[in-house]
Amino acid sequence: MCVTCGCGVDEAAMHSHDHPHFHDHDHSYDHSHDHAAEGRLVSIERDILAKNAGFAAGNRRLFAERGVFVLNLVSSPGSGKTALLAQTVQILREEFPVAVIGGDQQTARDAERIQAAGAPAVQINTGKGCHLDAHGIGHALEELPLPESGVLFIENVGNLVCPADFDLGEACKVVVLSVTEGEDKPLKYANMFAAAKLMLLNKIDLLPHVDFAVERCLEYARRVNPDMRILQLSARTGDGMTAWLDWVRQGQQAALAQQVSRLEMELTSARARLAASVR
Repeated sequence: MCVTCGCGVDEAAMHSHDHPHFHDHDHSYDHSHDHAAEGRLVSIERDILAKNAGFAAGNRRLFAERGVFVLNLVSSPGSGKTALLAQTVQILREEFPVAVIGGDQQTARDAERIQAAGAPAVQINTGKGCHLDAHGIGHALEELPLPESGVLFIENVGNLVCPADFDLGEACKVVVLSVTEGEDKPLKYANMFAAAKLMLLNKIDLLPHVDFAVERCLEYARRVNPDMRILQLSARTGDGMTAWLDWVRQGQQAALAQQVSRLEMELTSARARLAASVR
């Protein structure tokens, strides 16, 4: 059950090459609008988000232990997320380990595109579900080897509403907006843009052919989230990709440095315990 839009998830399927896995989710409940039912609804919503937060915390600990920089890419359908990811992993896989978990209601087409670009990928089919959740990510990791000391990209279901509420254990959300959409998307879907640390304005090669006010869009985005960084690029032509790739590289290096620092602290603690034991 999605706490945002009320959709149900009847069945989620994962596709990794020839190894699909199915996970049943029974999240249906009554949509009565009497006060007692509304109270139960609020309670269920809190329980769902709290349970998801627990799984997300477990994912985050695992990612930190393995030095994995994890990005949750969110957008509406057709923004160019998959094309962007294919170009990204094709370049970065030569520098450090990369992998992708993709979310779609049906088919494994996106995972196949990522695999063709040279990176391991698992596709989660959410059926009627409109977003990925932390529990599903945990199951996907049973099929996808973690890119230790590298980057895990999570391509969420195309939806600018529901994924805003669901922490997957990622380091940050990256919202992708294309110039073929309305420049007022940041205002219309403020929760998503407020939750993101980075906004990618994609398909800038099409600006001469569409009616899209870039500066107005950027002003709307900054109004919603003044701290969000914004990059403009075209996954098709490669314009602006360098800044995006450098941003990912910096995140990977920071995650790796944090892993090294934690291991050094653990080693210092172990040495102290050893010294105390031989006195």
